[in-house]
Amino acid sequence: MADLDTLKETKEYYLDIPQKSEAFFLKGSNALDWGMQNRLARIFNPKTGRTVMLAFDHGYFQGPTTGLERIDISIVPLAPYADTLMLTRGILRSTIPSSSIQAIVMRASGGTSMLKELSNEAIAVDIEDSIRMNVAAMAVQVFIGGEHEKQSIINMTRLIDQGTRYGIPTLAVTAVGKEMVRDARYFRLATRICAELGAHYIKTYYVETDFETVTASCPVPIVIAGGKKLPELDALKMAYNAIQQGAAGVDMGRNIFQSEAPVAMIQAVRGVVHENETPEKAFELYNTLKAEG
Repeated sequence: MADLDTLKETKEYYLDIPQKSEAFFLKGSNALDWGMQNRLARIFNPKTGRTVMLAFDHGYFQGPTTGLERIDISIVPLAPYADTLMLTRGILRSTIPSSSIQAIVMRASGGTSMLKELSNEAIAVDIEDSIRMNVAAMAVQVFIGGEHEKQSIINMTRLIDQGTRYGIPTLAVTAVGKEMVRDARYFRLATRICAELGAHYIKTYYVETDFETVTASCPVPIVIAGGKKLPELDALKMAYNAIQQGAAGVDMGRNIFQSEAPVAMIQAVRGVVHENETPEKAFELYNTLKAEG
C-alpha cells in the first residue's frame, strides 16, 4: 500500500485548459466506437490518413495464382513494407508469422471458384474466428449488377451487423463482372450503395475519367484495387492519380508480387501513397532498389 505520509496535498487540475476532444482523422468515421476507430487506425496511418494494403487473397477462388504459389517465399518478405495485409484465414494461420505487426484484413466471403458464377457467394467466416485472430477488418465482395447482387449485399449487411457488435470494421469490395462497364457512373453507384448500407471503407477500381466524383460522392474512405498487372511506372501513375483524386490508399496485389522486384515496388508504392512522391520519382526509387538487389 502507498505510504500516505508522503502524498502531496497540492494537486493540479489545469482548470484553465479545456479537455481536448479530437475528431477522428478518417472520413466518415467520427461517430464510430473507440474499438472500431482503433482498428481503422491500424489499417490507415494516422499521420497521412492513408494505407498501403498488400492483397494476396486471390487463392480463395483462383487457387495458386502466379506469384502466390509459395506465400512464405513471395509474400512474407514483403509484409514489413505494408501497412495492412489482406488475406484468407487459412493463409493467416498457416503461413504468416504471429509476430507480424501489420494490420490484418481477412477475407470473409466465399463459396465459388473461378469455374462457377463468382457472384454466388456467402459469408464464409464466423465472426468468432475474426475475433480469435485479432483482425482489424473483414472483407466482403459485393456484386452490384451481378447475377447474385441481392445475396452479396445481404452478405455485406450481415457482416457489418456482426462486426459492429464486436467493434470490427467491414471492407466492401466492389466486384466488376465481364458485362459491367468500368466507368465513374458505375463506381459511384456501387461505392455509394455499400457506404449507405454501412460499410466502413470500400475497395474499388480506379478510372481515368471523373474518378474524383467517385471519391467525393462516397462518404467513407476508398482504397483502389491494383487490378491486372501493369508496367511498374503505369502502376505508380495509377496509384498517384488515385491518391491525388481523393483515394485514401491502395490495395495492390499483382502489381507488387508479380513485379520483377517486388520489395522495390512496394517501397515505391509507399513513396507515392505516404510521401506524395510523383510516379517518376517513385520509379527512380524502384530502379535504384532493384539495382541494389
